[in-house]
Amino acid sequence: MAKLSVNINKIATLRNSRGGNNPDLIKVALDCERFGAEGITVHPRPDERHIRYQDVFDLKAVIATEFNIEGNCREQKFIDLVLANKPAQVTLVPDAEGQITSNHGWDTIKHQVYLQEMVSLFKREGIRVSIFVDPVLNMVEAAAKTGTDRIELYTEAYAREYPKDKAKAVAPYVKAAEKAVALGLGINAGHDLDLHNLKYFSQQVPALLEVSIGHALISDALYLGLENTVQMYLRQLKD
Repeated sequence: MAKLSVNINKIATLRNSRGGNNPDLIKVALDCERFGAEGITVHPRPDERHIRYQDVFDLKAVIATEFNIEGNCREQKFIDLVLANKPAQVTLVPDAEGQITSNHGWDTIKHQVYLQEMVSLFKREGIRVSIFVDPVLNMVEAAAKTGTDRIELYTEAYAREYPKDKAKAVAPYVKAAEKAVALGLGINAGHDLDLHNLKYFSQQVPALLEVSIGHALISDALYLGLENTVQMYLRQLKD
């Protein structure tokens, strides 16, 4: 069964909109763990429009499950933040500055040497590394050459195409996952996975280890309640 890591960026966005500490980000993270989540994900950005750098230190001090920090390793401040906190996992995402949300994976061929350097840097500190990639076989193959432990499959295309033809939508991800397994890579996935499309994805994609879900889960919690929502997502991941 794949683990559920809850991305709490949207909680931070809501908190920041009023300048106070409501909702309390730390309490929400601890509650997500209490409700069954097996990990907490944050994606700090340079403008700190949601997760603040101090949040990462505060969360690291209390998180009992796996802590996953996503972000753009081309920013020195991000590198320093990860090295200072030593999370269970760092997920390398090729975001541009000011980007609203992640919208593509790494070109692991073009940036292979650079990614090798970053992967080595983090692994020397005992941090598991995952690289954000599109479900393209040559990108998966090149990712393996960086020395990364895992890849995270970018699932926006799957979510977009799922209502039209779910089998066709998931097919590239199945092939990418099979290639990753053959190369000895672990498999994570994330972006636009929700209560409608998650179960099918997890059933079809082999060796899926972890999904990171934020926007959909937090949006569902507005109607369904946070505890109920976390547990509903967990049920989608069960065989």
